[in-house]
Amino acid sequence: MILRRRNLLAALPAGLLLSGCDSLASNPTLKSIVGAGEQATYRWQRLVGRDGLAREFAASDISPVFKMNGTRRPTNPEWQRLEAGGFADWRLKVGGLVQRELSLSLADLARLPQRTQITRHDCVEGWSAVGQWTGVPLGSILKAAGLRDGARYIVFLCADDYGGEASKGGLQSASRYYESVDLVDAFHPQTILAHQLNHQPLDAGHGAPIRLRVERQLGYKQAKYLMQILAVDSLAPFGSGKGGYWPDRGYEWYAGI
Repeated sequence: MILRRRNLLAALPAGLLLSGCDSLASNPTLKSIVGAGEQATYRWQRLVGRDGLAREFAASDISPVFKMNGTRRPTNPEWQRLEAGGFADWRLKVGGLVQRELSLSLADLARLPQRTQITRHDCVEGWSAVGQWTGVPLGSILKAAGLRDGARYIVFLCADDYGGEASKGGLQSASRYYESVDLVDAFHPQTILAHQLNHQPLDAGHGAPIRLRVERQLGYKQAKYLMQILAVDSLAPFGSGKGGYWPDRGYEWYAGI
């Protein structure tokens, strides 16, 4: 029996479940526990459960409160300007190793086929919540752009500046929040760019106007405030080259559950 990441999180002592990912990053004991299932989970999902689905729940299972975590409202002026205009001028740019670069408005995304799924968000801090997400399958956008030979990863660049604090990825630091997945997870049917939570447009605290949902991975992979998607052959040019804001700070890149 494979001890997967979700089982490890459930077994963590309460004293190790600290108040935030920045605190967790400095806890070597917890990092080693969380990292213990990384390779086993990756191998299972690639060799055995490549096409497996995360569990989907009934409407009656939806949590009465879906906790906000990380940034509640980006402080960078670009995002605030877009928010003030109701995101009418927001565009999701799709580029990199693609045949056709895209620039998609919220109206453009609303016209594409949608997927709704009720899933559980599992945070590395030890809490979870069930929510209903509606959005566009990432795979359909990538097919519209057409991946070029050599594309291996999809990188998500965000407006999230972690409150402008340099130590937390703010405007003064080398990069804003970003994440990445490989092509298997990018084209997984439950990987969507969500614009609604529980029938409502995303608010600031939950990642407006668009956030990533990659349901077989931990919460820190669910990047909020998406601005740009890039198909790339290497993660080296981004941040510290580890594939994401938290992986750059010692967390596992795959973060499968």
